[in-house]
Amino acid sequence: MTVCLRMLGLMAVTIGHITQGMIIYNPTSYTSRYTDPCSPSPCGSNTQCRVAEGRPVCSCLPGHWGNPTNYCQRGECEVNQDCANSKACRNYKCEDVCSGQCGRNADCSPRNHVAVCSCPARHVGDPSVSCRQMDPQELCYPSPCGQNTKCEVINDVPVCTCLPGYIGSPSSGCRHECDSDYDCGPSQMCQQYKCTSACSPGTCAPTAICDVHNHRASCSCPKGYFGDPYTSCRAECLSHADCPADRPACLGERCVNPCSGSGCGVNANCEARGATPICSCPRTMTGDPFVRCRPFEPADLCEPNPCGENARCQPGHDVTGKERPVCTCLPGYTGDALTRCRRGECSVDDECRHDQTCVNYQCRNVCTGQCGVDAECNARNRVATCSCPPGYTGHAMTRCYPKSTTSGRVYYNNRKK
Repeated sequence: MTVCLRMLGLMAVTIGHITQGMIIYNPTSYTSRYTDPCSPSPCGSNTQCRVAEGRPVCSCLPGHWGNPTNYCQRGECEVNQDCANSKACRNYKCEDVCSGQCGRNADCSPRNHVAVCSCPARHVGDPSVSCRQMDPQELCYPSPCGQNTKCEVINDVPVCTCLPGYIGSPSSGCRHECDSDYDCGPSQMCQQYKCTSACSPGTCAPTAICDVHNHRASCSCPKGYFGDPYTSCRAECLSHADCPADRPACLGERCVNPCSGSGCGVNANCEARGATPICSCPRTMTGDPFVRCRPFEPADLCEPNPCGENARCQPGHDVTGKERPVCTCLPGYTGDALTRCRRGECSVDDECRHDQTCVNYQCRNVCTGQCGVDAECNARNRVATCSCPPGYTGHAMTRCYPKSTTSGRVYYNNRKK
């Protein structure tokens, strides 16, 4: 800006450019009687004048600002500390520290008189120049993960994982799980840089046994099985018919003798019936065949009791003299001692009616079988009284006849009256 002034009514002065409170005068003409351009001072209030290359230069006093040819006013500040933390001292004025400091779409945060620029959330770029909306996949470019890893953006967060066949910390780097068998456990082997079971499915036949020796699988058929343990192991038997005579039972696809370890007792015999062991004592012995068999004793005839209910057993002999158990009903009982004995009706005569008597624990009529043929019997106080009926005569205890010349007599239990 160029301004024309009349100074002291003697000379015209052209004002050049104004920069930071400093004015440089360019006089077009002056008289030789004015040798000091700054005396008198051509500058305004609160200014200072100095000579530069024979010309006066006006500037505001320290701590002031304004137009030094007219007036400089005292500034708000001289250093940043004179302003609030969110402002900076510029040209002695406290100005917003973020004003014009950050790039397009960037955020600015004042921190101790300094503008801190950053891109907003979901934006990337140079915050001092320009920020743009972020592509989520850019979180993985460049990858924040270590070597041999995979970076995926999940919920706007980069997630690092080891590549297949690698282990370790994805954030710092992953490595092969193994490079040789010796990097794996004793039952594992190294395949494609991964530790796998040496006995993985398919290594041996389905029914074979797999053992690991020096990180390698060794296959064998189970006991009782035959064949190639790497392809197929077959069972020794599927039914009893597949087994030999000395091992006639097929149990668990193996031929066994069911009497081997059958559990029979001491001195007992074992007979295999199919797959079932049958234990028994020899004919001359007795006892529990699952515990112990011992020589037979007469008392063993009645153990267990072979007689019927309410009957007792006693060792005896049959008609040939062989030892046999003898069964009899218990006292007060009657019936078939081999099947069942029932309690009798009586033990004494008084337990029967007056015309009965107790015979073999049964109440029987006293007249039964007491009198002779064609005789009559009357029971009196459990005593049978025999007599020939009218028109008969004879011996009432043996036989009565129709009357003839023999006079009748009465007999009482074989006693003549």
